[in-house]
Amino acid sequence: MDTIAPASLPTHEAPAAEKRPWIFTRPTAKTGLISWLTTVDHKRVGLMYGFSALFFFLVGGFEALLIRIQLAVPNNTFLQHQTYNELFTMHATTMIFLAVMPLSAAFFNYIMPLQIGARDVAFPRLNGFAFWVFLAGAIILNVGWFIKAGSPDIGWFGYAPLTSKAYSSQFAGDISTDLWVMGLQILGVSSVVGSLNFIVTIINLRAPGMTMMRLPVFTWMTLITAFLIILSFPAITIALVELMMDRNFDTGFFEISKGGLPILWQHLFWVFGHPEVYILILPAMGIISEILPTFSRKPLFGYPIVVFSGACIGFLGFGVWSHHMFTTGMGAVATAAFSLATMAIAVPTGVKIFNWIGTLWGGHLKMTTPMMFALGFIWMFMMGGFSGVMHAAAPADAQQQDSYFVVAHFHYVLIGGSVFALLAGIHYWFPLIFGRTVSEFWGKLSFWVIFVGFNTTFFPMHFLGLNGMPRRTAVYDGNMGWNSPNFIATIGAFILGIGIAIYFVTMVYTLFKGPKAARDPWDGRTLEWALPNPPPEYNFAVTPSVHARDAFWYEKHHRDEIAREKIQHARSESEHGGIHMPSQSWFPLLTAIGMLVGSLFLANHNYLGAISGGGLTILGAYLWSPKAQAATTCTPNLTPTAKTPTPSTELPLIFLFPLSLYLSPSSSPPIPPTPTPSIGIKTKD
Repeated sequence: MDTIAPASLPTHEAPAAEKRPWIFTRPTAKTGLISWLTTVDHKRVGLMYGFSALFFFLVGGFEALLIRIQLAVPNNTFLQHQTYNELFTMHATTMIFLAVMPLSAAFFNYIMPLQIGARDVAFPRLNGFAFWVFLAGAIILNVGWFIKAGSPDIGWFGYAPLTSKAYSSQFAGDISTDLWVMGLQILGVSSVVGSLNFIVTIINLRAPGMTMMRLPVFTWMTLITAFLIILSFPAITIALVELMMDRNFDTGFFEISKGGLPILWQHLFWVFGHPEVYILILPAMGIISEILPTFSRKPLFGYPIVVFSGACIGFLGFGVWSHHMFTTGMGAVATAAFSLATMAIAVPTGVKIFNWIGTLWGGHLKMTTPMMFALGFIWMFMMGGFSGVMHAAAPADAQQQDSYFVVAHFHYVLIGGSVFALLAGIHYWFPLIFGRTVSEFWGKLSFWVIFVGFNTTFFPMHFLGLNGMPRRTAVYDGNMGWNSPNFIATIGAFILGIGIAIYFVTMVYTLFKGPKAARDPWDGRTLEWALPNPPPEYNFAVTPSVHARDAFWYEKHHRDEIAREKIQHARSESEHGGIHMPSQSWFPLLTAIGMLVGSLFLANHNYLGAISGGGLTILGAYLWSPKAQAATTCTPNLTPTAKTPTPSTELPLIFLFPLSLYLSPSSSPPIPPTPTPSIGIKTKD
């Protein structure tokens, strides 16, 4: 975007270029590979999260198709048993930690700052660091496919004693489980760093007038999800550290022969694992709560109740972990308590569904592709919820535990729920992010093929489970009565794969050849739709003021008032010298590379190499921090503003996470708004 500032605006003479050592020279490339490797722009970081997540989504889907081929007919020899065990472990791990979670993070990064009227997240370089650490963890998890030891075969839940040294050395080599442990630890660092950044951003960088009860529901779900991550990940971190100590230093946390307790792993894992379910589903609920009002042409019904129910789900999610353990012999009192808590958590979920129905009731419905995916989400998630309530009854759960009924349940929740909503979100925000309009014909065709394929795949699994087919079964005999449902499920899996292929081919074609999208193509209600598509680097030329819950809807119906307000803001704040944006940096990438190298060496029991990787991590973090490395801010050419050095406060946050809530986000330089075109700036697209 070329922008011309009028001569009447204040300008600043740029000082002579300061000589710096090459290592402290900030990259300035705005295009090309270097611009992506060094970016701290929340939109670019969101895109990198999104493309990475979609890649791993396809990888996880391919793994699922291989599993379904093996189970299509009885006594099949398509896969060896060891390979099958590796596939079902990596399929679940990939879909949960490398596809659905980072795809939600992509929307958090790209959409949330726009919805609150911010120009970036609170700690931009820390945001880039979180992505590169995620990518490092993803590489570590998948490196087993390319080495002799193979991938882990322990299940995504890693139950003891399957993770013991004796078991893994017999079947998959010592290193495969260690890679799984290190990969999840690294991914946890990324998730916690990103969540702290989102919390500080939402609390500190909201536009004037954007009170907490005016936040879009998606931003609310971002905030609740971030708190869930921060509170739940310490449990899995402790469990993984203990497992690493058992495997590498012969401790006995989970080893019965050394006085350990295998059930301790289950408690620690599910204290994380059940909030993880809501970490996956709450962002989806936020997306649905944005789409339904837009295409119903009315405000969200019961906004405060929807927000409060989301908070209740997050709170209650920490009190139901042992419903995964009804068959472990906890005793009648614990079983009854967790059974009641599990039934109780269905209440706020049901409240959300009734509020969504209330939003649809009496609205002027526009059946676009995002709307159809949103309605599909509601139906599929209700199906998963019904079977979930069945599991809350301990006697029923005793029969369904570890059967294909449970496989059907969580796929209805996580694919019918999370994935349907994420696909709806991609289609909904695609015109904003890429400035292109997706074909409604191909979009609706992909929805129906995915919908039919999904139900054909997973609905028969309810009957397989009720007929006694256990999970993690590589081969079954032909006289068990499982032949037809398994064959139907495999056919459905390929139909589902065709639907996903149609969806992604349509999106890729649209990205390069699709027609240009009009501004605000859906007649949106929230602030992100007030921007050009795609948004400029600085997002808002003038920081918006918010007067109502549906901020952009209010702005469209009070244009004169908003125009006068923008002129006043621009004139009063132009003296600050224009828009200052955080500068690019190599050091988040360098620090993440250090963590990748150190983790790979540690998993391979090469402690000297692990120390070297740790040293590189510390070096990258050190170079990130000192004032000599302070950012020379990159300023969009709205006014010829001098580059201003800015101190960094991000490094301490890497090591002192909780303090981030109390530190001002000074890593982002001041970003006062500049005059809008209404007072003389001419903008040329």
